[in-house]
Amino acid sequence: MIKCITFDLDDTLWAVDPVVRAANHTLYEWLYENAPLFNQTYQLRDLNQLREQVLIQQPHIAYSVSRIRLAVLEYGLAQSGYDTNQVKTLAEQAFTVFYQARQKVEFFEHTLVMLEALKASGYRLGAISNGNADVKQVGLSHLLDFQFSADSAGVEKPDPLIFQQMLAHTRLSPEQVIHVGDHPVHDIEGAKAVGIWGVWVNLKGQTWSGSDMPDAEITCLSELPQQVKRISTIVRNRL
Repeated sequence: MIKCITFDLDDTLWAVDPVVRAANHTLYEWLYENAPLFNQTYQLRDLNQLREQVLIQQPHIAYSVSRIRLAVLEYGLAQSGYDTNQVKTLAEQAFTVFYQARQKVEFFEHTLVMLEALKASGYRLGAISNGNADVKQVGLSHLLDFQFSADSAGVEKPDPLIFQQMLAHTRLSPEQVIHVGDHPVHDIEGAKAVGIWGVWVNLKGQTWSGSDMPDAEITCLSELPQQVKRISTIVRNRL
C-alpha cells in the first residue's frame, strides 16, 4: 500500500516567480548599500546574462541553483572591480540575503489543509525539489518529514538518483510512494522512470506535454487526498 507521498515545492505548493522577483529586489537593494560598484555595473535584468556566462565557464554546477547564484554574485562583483577577498565576503553575504528572502513564499490555496489531511491519515510526507527552498524556513517542517534537494543530492530531477536517495532514506519500494509535482518531465517522468507513482499538479489547465502519462492529474490541491485513495486502491488490488 501507499506509505509515503513526496512533493515538488516551487510551482506545486506555491508560485515561485513572484518569490524570486521579490528576493532579487531585496538582493539588489542590499547590493546598493553594501556593494555599490555592482549596481553601477549591472541592472537586475542583467542577472540572467550573468547566469549564462557563469554556466559557460562552470557547467558542472548547473544542477544547483544555490551554487549558480553564488557564482553569479562572485563573477559580477569581480567584474565590477572588487578584489578577491572582497568578492568572497560580499558574495556570501549577498547570497544569504537572497536566500532568506527566497523563503518568503505564499502557499497556494488548500496547500496546508491538504498536507494536514494526508499527515493525519498516516502517510509519511517529504519534499524532492530542484530549487533551494527550505521546508523549515518556509514553515512546513511540522508537516514534511524529510527533504531532498538538488543541492544535497548532487543531481536534479529527473535524474533517478535523487528519487533513489529518497527510497533508500524511507526504506520503501517505489510502488509504495507517490510523487506530486507540476513538471511533466522533472516530476512525473522522473518519478515514473524509477517506478514511483506520479500525480501531475496542473493548476493552470495546461495540456500534457510529457511522453509518459501521469497516474493522476489534479487541477486543485484539494483533489489530492482523493487521488491518493484511488491509487492506494489500485495498489491494494494488485496484492
